[in-house]
Amino acid sequence: MISLKPQSSVALVTLASPELAERMSQLKPEGLSIAGKAETENIGIEKIIQNTLAAPSIRTLILCGIDSEGHFAGQTLEALVRNGMDENGRVIGSIGRKPVLANVSMNEVEAFKAQVQTVNLIGCLDEAVILNEIAARKDQRAANLANTNASANVFKDTLPMVTPTQPAKVPQPLTATYKDPNQVKLDKKGYFVIVPKDKTGHILVEHYSNQNELLHIVQGENARDLYWTILEGGWVSELSHAAYLGKELMAAELSLKYGFKYIQDKA
Repeated sequence: MISLKPQSSVALVTLASPELAERMSQLKPEGLSIAGKAETENIGIEKIIQNTLAAPSIRTLILCGIDSEGHFAGQTLEALVRNGMDENGRVIGSIGRKPVLANVSMNEVEAFKAQVQTVNLIGCLDEAVILNEIAARKDQRAANLANTNASANVFKDTLPMVTPTQPAKVPQPLTATYKDPNQVKLDKKGYFVIVPKDKTGHILVEHYSNQNELLHIVQGENARDLYWTILEGGWVSELSHAAYLGKELMAAELSLKYGFKYIQDKA
């Protein structure tokens, strides 16, 4: 985030268009407090929440720029302000791939919702349109403050209390110990056969039970999509198996990218 005028009431979220944040910050429009991107529907939004709560003067988030494909950070931000998140940290109503906020509390989310409103200019890269919206929100804020001297106190009194984050203690590093791959616990959910397909550029994954019954077949172009599909499908029950699967899927993806032969590790 680029900090401009800390006491101003408007923040600009340029989604997956970081160059737009740079251009707008150079213009230094009156009323704009901070500007920055948000490309992901989880960590990106957590940073927006933390930066906003650290600047109580911010009341409006203008969402502009191109929304990130698959992540939909802009749509997720709107859904968060409108609906909040559930007890599992998932943003209610988000269409992003993994809209789970693991590093903010429910109190922080409720404080964020109470503090701001969003303005939807998603897809807009026109600086003039954005400048007009900033000016309109700045003028609206000034009018609201003129109507009542108590406005700031009302906001302050109604926001849930957010406990300041204490500096984390740095843990002492541990030395990794050798683990015999033959001693890895068998996954009761079964095992996987991974086959890169050179002709199509896809990775084929077959999921078998421990009785060698074919349970699922899934294919994809990259390790990440396959990994999350398998995890979210509940096809893995052992952490060691999940780690092994991620390693092998990445090796299969690299074999397609660089043209070397992939041989699946049998550990």
